[in-house]
Parts: sequence; C-alpha cells; structure tokens
Amino acid sequence: MMRSLFSGVAGLKTHQTKMDVIGNNISNVNTVAFKSSATTFSDIMYQTTQQASGATATRGGTNAKQIGLGVTNGATKVSITSAGAAQSTGDALDIRLTDANSTNFFIVSNGSQNLFTRAGSFYIDGNGNLAMTTTGYLVMGWQVDADDPSNIIKDTVSPLRVMRAENLTSAPEATTAANFAGVIDKNDSQFESTGGYVRSFTFYDNLGYAYNAKFSIKKVDGTTGKYSIELTNVFDQDNVDKLAEYLAASPDNTLDKIFGAAGTTTKTYNFSSNVTYDSTVANGTGTGGWVYTDTATNEKYLLSKATTTAGELMLTKLSDGTVLTYDEATNQIGDVSLTKLFGVATDDLKNLNTIDWSGLNLSSGTVKSELQITFDTVNYGLQFDTKEGTLITAGNDGGTTLMFNASLLGPNRNPTTEQNAAMSNIEVELGALLNYDNSGTSTVVANRGIPDGSSMRGEGKKLGTMTGLSVQSDGKIFGSYSNGNTVLLGQIAVAQFANASGLEEKGDNCYDTTLNSGEFDGIGIDISADGSAMNTGQLEMANVDLSSEFTDMITTQRGFQANSRIITVSDTMLEELINLKR
Repeated sequence: MMRSLFSGVAGLKTHQTKMDVIGNNISNVNTVAFKSSATTFSDIMYQTTQQASGATATRGGTNAKQIGLGVTNGATKVSITSAGAAQSTGDALDIRLTDANSTNFFIVSNGSQNLFTRAGSFYIDGNGNLAMTTTGYLVMGWQVDADDPSNIIKDTVSPLRVMRAENLTSAPEATTAANFAGVIDKNDSQFESTGGYVRSFTFYDNLGYAYNAKFSIKKVDGTTGKYSIELTNVFDQDNVDKLAEYLAASPDNTLDKIFGAAGTTTKTYNFSSNVTYDSTVANGTGTGGWVYTDTATNEKYLLSKATTTAGELMLTKLSDGTVLTYDEATNQIGDVSLTKLFGVATDDLKNLNTIDWSGLNLSSGTVKSELQITFDTVNYGLQFDTKEGTLITAGNDGGTTLMFNASLLGPNRNPTTEQNAAMSNIEVELGALLNYDNSGTSTVVANRGIPDGSSMRGEGKKLGTMTGLSVQSDGKIFGSYSNGNTVLLGQIAVAQFANASGLEEKGDNCYDTTLNSGEFDGIGIDISADGSAMNTGQLEMANVDLSSEFTDMITTQRGFQANSRIITVSDTMLEELINLKR
C-alpha cells in the first residue's frame, strides 16, 4: 500500500486536533481568565531506503534516501503568561491579578488538594468562607495573629473564613479623650444666665453604652479673660444622672473628685455702697463709725468687731441697740448677708471656706476696710491671654488639659477598689478655645476624641456590626463596621511557579502542578513582594484573539482539505494500478 495514504491520514488527524484546540479557544472567548492554547506540528519518523555513504578517493559520497511518514501534534502550548484585558464589575469580591515580574495565581482548595486559578470571581459562602463562584472551591490565604490583630501570620495557607461569628461585630471602645473648640465671646448673654453657657458631648463606656456629659462655662471676669467650666450632669441612656447618683451616695463623694480643682481661691472685698462712714454716730467710746443702711427698711446698723471670736464682724441696730453676730450656717449677720455688706457673689457663698476678718479697719473713716474670703474651688478656671485671645491655662496645673474622672461613676465599679469600671477616665483638651469678639455669639463645640492628624484619638465607639468587606491591593481583607472601625480579617496569598506554562489544566479555570512546572511550598507569596497587585471590582477576561483564531481556522481548514486530497489522489493511483490487470 502507498505510504502517502497514511501520511494523509496523519495530516487529517493532526489538523483535526488543531481545529479542536481552535474550537476550544473560541468557545471560551468569554470565560473569565481563560488562557488560549496553540498547537505546534511536528513531522514524525522517516523511513530510510538508503543510508548515506561517504566520499572516497574516486567517488563522491551520497546522501541518505528518506521518505517521511506524516505529521503529528508536537505540542499544545497554553498562553498562560499572557494576561487578558480588564473587565469592570464593581463587585468588591471580583479581583483581577496584575503581574509585575512573575505570573501570579490564586490558591484554592477543592477539599482534598490545592489548585491554582487566575479567575478571581469570589463570593462569601454559607459558612462565611471566601470561595469561587463557579466551583465553590475555598480561597486560601493567611490568618490574623491572635496576639496582634494588626499583623498577619504568613504560615501555611488555610481557608479564609472572613465572616465567622467573631468577625460579624466590632467590639466597643471606651472614650478616653474629648475636646472643646470655638470662640467664647464675653458679650454673649448666655454667660450671664444662671446655668451658664452649656455644652455637652456623648461618650461611650467599655461596653458600648452611651452617656451625655453636660458642662457649664461661666464668665468670672470678661475684662481679664477669666472663665470657669463646671461639669453639671452625666446622663445615661435612661436619662438617669449618674453624677447626681455619685454625689448622693456618700458625703465623701465630691464634685472635685470627678471634674474640679482640688484647691481654694481667695478674693478681697471692700464695703458695698450701702456702708458709709458716719462721724456723728456713737460708737461706745466716742463718736464716728461705719454704718450699714438697709435701703428697704431704712434701718441703720453700726459695724464693730467682736473681741472673743477671732474678730468677727458684729452689727448693732441703732434703733434699739440689738447686737447681731455672724452665723456660719447662713453666712449672715442676723438677717444681713455678706452680699449686702461686701458684694460677695451668691455662688461664692455656696463654696465658702474661711473668712479672714483681720483686714477690717473700722477705726478710720478715710480708707474703706477690706475683707478676705477663701472659697473651695470646685470648677476649673480658664485663663485667656487678653492680647492674643488664646487659652493660657485650664485649672491649677498650668496646662490646657483637664481630667474627667468618669471611672468613678461606674457602672460595675467596685466602691472599695474602684476597679472594673466600665467607664474610662477622659482627657479633656481645651486648648482650641479662643476668646474673641464675635458680635455677641459664642461658637464653642464639644466632641469626644482629640484630633490627631486625620483621625480622632480616644473618641471611643459603640458596638459595631459589619457593613462591608474590602480587599486591598496586597490582598489584605478588611471588614467595615457601623461604628467606624476597620478590622483586618486575613490576607489572600498567591502562588508563583518557575514554569507557569508547565501547569496542568484541570478544568473549571483551575490548574495543578506537574513535574515541569515547579512545586508549591504550601505557604505562598505576598503579591506585593515583586510589585504585583490585586485590583478589586475587576475580572480578567480571556486572552483569546479572535482574529488570530479565525486566521488559524482558515489555514487549518485548507490543510485538512489538502491532506484529504492526498488520500483521494493516492486512491486514484491505486485504482490505476489495479486496472493494469484488465
């Protein structure tokens, strides 16, 4: 039989194989991350009818006489290192691999072994695992360090269960800092009200419960830039005043332990306008003395000092000689208050500590006498620079930061050890306050947290629920929560191979290692190590070039047609040979 028949058959088979490859490429033109294949032909063994001979002294050499026996499929090469174009999807869990120096592959597990894929279409399965949408294979990566939640342990890869129960919520945080900022205008009428200029901020305890702390800012002396700030209430979510509860619980519980300066302030007062010197009044040893006139009753009182009670002030009613002495319980001399005699402020009298009567000089009528009164300081004072309008000091320590000892309010506080308090002490920064003229309007605001660059330090947070997932370019997966927290949940690892083209296609867009591809070490590589990256919201398209495939289809068709003609012509030749017998 003729060898050309078998060569033609070989050609038909080989071209059919190439057409099969072309058909597979075209059918997967829209398969995510599909890698096209190309067929390379190779001629097969030759039949040698005469060996080559060497040249002699009298004759030249002859070449071997060989007849080819056809063609075969030499190789089917996958264009695995050629990346497809990007397809935008907008889905945060659709990820496209961008290669810098090496071809990267996602690592997935089918339950029994690790496979590798370029198809980054993922979703969260019913168990909270990151998985392939097409096969359900679990995406592999590295887990978060239990001792350091901001760190990744790059150990043997394991399934990324990003939606496990402990990740669905973000733990609350206690507030540890707050700040006041804005303009204080001394002409603002609110500073003259009984309650003062009220501002408040919401803060959280360690369990995520919210509280509202109210503060009252009062003007002490607007000309000299002196103000005070007082904590007035701390309401919980049930509108219960925890500050009032604390103060009522024990006589030892005082406001200055929560938010107040532990100290005293001394002020000097002169006689009010209702006290005048009368040179005609009898004083017991002669004439002349200081007389207080009650403008409501027109009753007159002679002022004198007691000789047996540390020189306290006494009043003698001139109409009937009644002597009135100082009463510490009421801070009055009879029914005459120190406000009427010296103009002492009512709020100061509430915090009265001691009175120094020694400065009173009642023997002279030319110089008004002085009285020094010391008050307990339960509010923090604010001193502004009268030239620049900036805050110089808050409290007695010379700084601009005050401490709100909220931990003393509980809840869950052990009253003996003061431990296990859900609230944390709060650092209150007042340095951003300004004392300017703002047309009688103050603009002070109070907020939890202290600005620290682009973030807020110590603001605290309530319990947060997961609102979304995001994947960074290095494969790190973060969870976003309703309380503003962003928590690291794991990192997607990738694999690289010395010969990526040597991987074996297993179907379902997955590959497996072979002896010629290189091994996978079970750990993987950080994709950012060589400058590669993961792009979210995108998928890699197939790298099939339809123009090339159609061109190859034409040449393959013509090759198949030509090989069929070999068989036809060979058949005709055999027919002629058989016809010789006729």
